[in-house]
Amino acid sequence: MACGDPDPRVDGRGVAVLQAAGIELAVGLMADEAEALQAGFLTRARLGRPLVTLKLASTLDGRIATRTGESQWITGPEARRAAHALRGQHDAVLAGVGTVAADDPELTCRIPGYRKTPDLRIVVDSRLRTPVTARLVATAATMPTWFLHRADADADRAQRLREAGARLIEVAGAEGGVDLSAGLQALGAAGLTRVLVEGGAQVAGGLLRAGLGDRIAGFHAPGVMGGDGWPAAQAFGTAALRDMPRFRRVDSRSVGDDMLTEFSRAA
Repeated sequence: MACGDPDPRVDGRGVAVLQAAGIELAVGLMADEAEALQAGFLTRARLGRPLVTLKLASTLDGRIATRTGESQWITGPEARRAAHALRGQHDAVLAGVGTVAADDPELTCRIPGYRKTPDLRIVVDSRLRTPVTARLVATAATMPTWFLHRADADADRAQRLREAGARLIEVAGAEGGVDLSAGLQALGAAGLTRVLVEGGAQVAGGLLRAGLGDRIAGFHAPGVMGGDGWPAAQAFGTAALRDMPRFRRVDSRSVGDDMLTEFSRAA
C-alpha cells in the first residue's frame, strides 16, 4: 500500500483488518507518487480546504497586462489550450472580481469532450460588484457559479445573482476583501478538492501572503513589458528574502512559442 487514508473516519482501519487476518502488508511503497496523485483529496482531508494551483500567464518579467490594462493575449493559442486543459483537471476555476469586470471571462474548459461536467466557476467578490450582465452570471443557470462575499455585500445585487442561478457563500471579511483562508475552508466543506486560481493579481498576492498557494502553473511568453505593466501578484509585504514563498520546479515544457513551468510549494 502506498499511503494511508487521513480521513479520521477510516484512518488505519483497513490496515488493521488486513493485519488481523494475517495478511502481510507493506506500507509506503511509492508514497511520494501516490501523494502527488491524490494531492487534492489529501489536502482537503488534512487541512479542510482544496489544493490551490495558481495559474499565471505573464511576460518574462512577470507582467500580466500593460499599464492600460490590455492583457489579451500575452500567450499564444497553444498555451491557452493548455490552460483550458488545466481547468479540466480541477474541480473549480476561481477568479477575483477585478478580472471578471475587466475580461468578462467564461472560465470554462473549452476543449470538446475533455470533461463530462462543466467547471464550477467561483468569483471572489466581497461586495458583489460583478455586473449582472457578465457572462458568468448569464450562464449561471446552466454552469455552476459561486460567489464568495462578505456579510455587508449589497442585498439587492445578491438577490439578483441568486435569481440568475448563482450560489452565494458568505465568509468573513478581511482588509481589502474577503478572508481567503475562510473562503477556502468553505469550499473544502462544500466538497471541493482542487481549485485553479486564474486571477487577478490581488487574489494571487493574498493567497501567497497567507501561504495558501500549493502549486503554480506559470506560462511565460517570450516578451518583456517593463515596470509599468501590471504584476502577476500584488505586493504582499515581503521585506526579507527568508520570508519569500518558495517553490520547487517539478516540470517544464514548451507550448508553442511559450513555456509552461509547474512548481510545487517547497516544504
